[in-house]
Amino acid sequence: MNSPQNTSLPAVVVGGGLNALGVVRSLGAAGIPVIVVDTSPKSPAMRSRYGRKLLCHSLEGDAFVERMINLGKQYPAPLMLFATEEKTVETISARRTSLAPWFRLRQPEHERLMALMHKQGFQELAEAVGAPVPRTVRIEGKADLARIHDLTYPCVFKPSKKDYGYGARFKKAYKVASPAEVAALYEEIFPVLADMVVQEWIEGSDADVYFCLQYVGADGQVVSSFSGRKIRAWPPRIGGTASCTAAWEVADELTDMTRTFFRQVGFVGMGSMEYKRDARDGRFYMVEPTVARTDFQEEVASLNGVNIPAAAYHYEMGLPALPVQHIATPQIWREPVSDRWSFHEGGRQDDPRSRGHAVRDAYWRWHDPQPWIDLVTKRLGAKLGRFA
Repeated sequence: MNSPQNTSLPAVVVGGGLNALGVVRSLGAAGIPVIVVDTSPKSPAMRSRYGRKLLCHSLEGDAFVERMINLGKQYPAPLMLFATEEKTVETISARRTSLAPWFRLRQPEHERLMALMHKQGFQELAEAVGAPVPRTVRIEGKADLARIHDLTYPCVFKPSKKDYGYGARFKKAYKVASPAEVAALYEEIFPVLADMVVQEWIEGSDADVYFCLQYVGADGQVVSSFSGRKIRAWPPRIGGTASCTAAWEVADELTDMTRTFFRQVGFVGMGSMEYKRDARDGRFYMVEPTVARTDFQEEVASLNGVNIPAAAYHYEMGLPALPVQHIATPQIWREPVSDRWSFHEGGRQDDPRSRGHAVRDAYWRWHDPQPWIDLVTKRLGAKLGRFA
């Protein structure tokens, strides 16, 4: 571990979306100075009251690295760096030798990190260590479609890794009922992205999707860990988190499963694992990891007493460990727009297990209101435009 440093050294949060906003608020609430780096001055994290704001033309590539090095040179010791987007992770990892003198980079070796970021790479690593994962077939060209007939349907059809060109045109994932449906979708997707996977469906609802957020230090030490559960997703069944809460009842099991897998594959740093509990056998199956960056719903842990970004900062700076105070009655983290869409499309069904839990809007905080004001203003403007 690094020797103790001046607590006035800022943490650098790269990105401006809801993910970054939650990290910025978590660090700010712990009294840690923050620098937020993004391409837009209007993004939610850049509008937070916490931290100094730094504009950058890109969050990846040579220009980003040069900007970060120039920032790091302004301080007497290396800074803590939090990535919130995959494209940033790839650049940081590839250019770690250039960035290491100026930033504290806790990452596995580059090839292992790239494998974990790729769905097929993760699948192969998980199968090699005997981790519970559904069967998956990778498709890199139309000839590979012949291999998907042996899978048990329904399945999930999704990109092998995050691709911004794909995301601009297609859904995050598709639930497919047959090989023919996969082939029809692939015909449309292939010109944009050839590298896809077909994964056997794990039976259950969005409320059966769990996750374990962790920061892993030297020698596989789990510095901080939090287990949570989705309430709703958007789009339903295949989308990202719309609302989620703590899952204290399975925390020991998921913490141990995640710690074991990360140790087996040599992962260190900021990461998480998504699970789904199969309604048929009650077992947890690994769906996919998020590695070397914070998770979209990272703030749900802080709201429930487990401030992982602050714990990571204290660990890397050689400061005393922060106390963990689990909130007895879990709090719900909710992205208001997608959660409302999911609620209506899902037949307006409440989640009985989280009934009575306090809801914390991802945008609104009384002590940091501007991101919420921006959202409301934008939505009102859109409504007025449609009316006009």
